[in-house]
Amino acid sequence: MAFKKVSRIKIPDATIRRLSLYDRCLEGFLKSGKKVVSSSDIARKCGTNPAQIRKDFAYFGEFGVRGVGYYVENLQGDIKRALGIDRSWNCALVGAGNLGFALLGTDSLAKRGFKISAIFERDPILVEMGSFQGIPLYPMEEMVRVIPELGIQIGIIAVSPDSAIKVALKLTDAGVRGILNFTPTTIKVPPGIILKNVDFAIDLEGIAFQLNNE
Repeated sequence: MAFKKVSRIKIPDATIRRLSLYDRCLEGFLKSGKKVVSSSDIARKCGTNPAQIRKDFAYFGEFGVRGVGYYVENLQGDIKRALGIDRSWNCALVGAGNLGFALLGTDSLAKRGFKISAIFERDPILVEMGSFQGIPLYPMEEMVRVIPELGIQIGIIAVSPDSAIKVALKLTDAGVRGILNFTPTTIKVPPGIILKNVDFAIDLEGIAFQLNNE
């Protein structure tokens, strides 16, 4: 397979989301002992269609072998490289409240290559804990020092909405390159910083819309 690196601007968000889905489906094939699959096999497992799969793969080069199909292990490796999860990413969690602790309570992030290397919190009582699940816990003021020291590139914002803009500014000043925002606050970031928003209310409204229009 001739994998080619492409600009993220050229790739639709929906395609990137499907690549993550394909990666999970391929993991299932590997566990079942299946070594070669077709686009139809992947489509059935992922709930999409073969044409969409081939179109998604076409952004990155020639996946698979004509007349044979896709070697599962090789394809998964190619997809991980395309997604950038063939390596580990150091992340900082900002906010040690209920949402923050819920994120730390699952090992799914670590399994996907995202390591929470530091937690930042403004509540001095929580900061006094020193660490949580072995992850060092720092006051907000330590971001500028700690983030470069630990090589942190991604910041996860899980604070109250009124603090989100200030936290995003602190993260970018400290040198993070990407931000995942779990608050409903609209955040603006400098050019070159990647921002993704996770708004549960919008997703729930999407469900409500579909239920309302069945």
